[in-house]
Amino acid sequence: MDNLLDTYLNGLGLQGDAGLTTGQQAAANILNMRASDGSFPANPETLTGGTGAGEWRPTPPAFAPMATPWLGAVTPFTLKDPTRFRMPPPPSLSSGRYVRDYNEVKTLGSINSTARTQAQTDLALFYSDNFLALWERTLRGIADTNISNIGDSARLFALANLATADAIITAWDGKRLYHFWRPITAIQNGNDGGNPRTAGDATWLPQIPTNTPPYPEYPSGANNLTGAMTRTLERFFGNKMTFSVFSAFVNKKKTYQRFSDMADDVVVVRIYQGIHFRTADVVGGGTGRASRTWPSPTSCGRCTT
Repeated sequence: MDNLLDTYLNGLGLQGDAGLTTGQQAAANILNMRASDGSFPANPETLTGGTGAGEWRPTPPAFAPMATPWLGAVTPFTLKDPTRFRMPPPPSLSSGRYVRDYNEVKTLGSINSTARTQAQTDLALFYSDNFLALWERTLRGIADTNISNIGDSARLFALANLATADAIITAWDGKRLYHFWRPITAIQNGNDGGNPRTAGDATWLPQIPTNTPPYPEYPSGANNLTGAMTRTLERFFGNKMTFSVFSAFVNKKKTYQRFSDMADDVVVVRIYQGIHFRTADVVGGGTGRASRTWPSPTSCGRCTT
């Protein structure tokens, strides 16, 4: 990898450049600072959850243990502690909120749903792309279109990615703590939840059966990430701005006029996909917005728009 980078930099005539040297030193300092942050432990925990009502367990088709269970204990970048914005527990299985969430995703998130509209199905498929890749792609497009100064562009990328990193750490803290079951488990075992208002269906599958992520449901990581990213962009540009999102999953582009509109879409698509309850999406988005890196409003001083 180093040889490829050297070849690339030589082709640009940048080897030995003072700015490049400064950047490399800064990167080395950050790597040293983060060397003991708790990420990628040598002997990671294997978490398979439990079998009780409400407890997460591996889901079809891979039945894999929880991915990166250590992530919620990683030292944050800008927060003092991963628990600073820890969310309250998910709704109890006997609550009215859980019943509403359960029946909503059971109806709208099913592979055979007759209640989900074509527009809702299309939106769910659009956002079946990898969220990290989708957001970095979107961020690059926003910077290319709206920022003319490389310093402002670098600042935007730093702020957005620090905020989203801490949002994901916060989300995994909640996932590991509450280990709440996914809709596929909840609905297939609905008759065992102790609530007669959540009728089970042993044959129920989400819209894309292979799309249920291998980790607990609450809160929604996609919404944590999106909440942090859209809030950072709002504070950089303001909420109202035309921007586009490209989904590699369907090879299509979607254009928005407000960052908040995209955040709203990400809340509902996880329901249409059949992989989240609404409360996890709403709480995830709110927690992500709280994980932003700026304590007070700021803006880009040299943007083109």
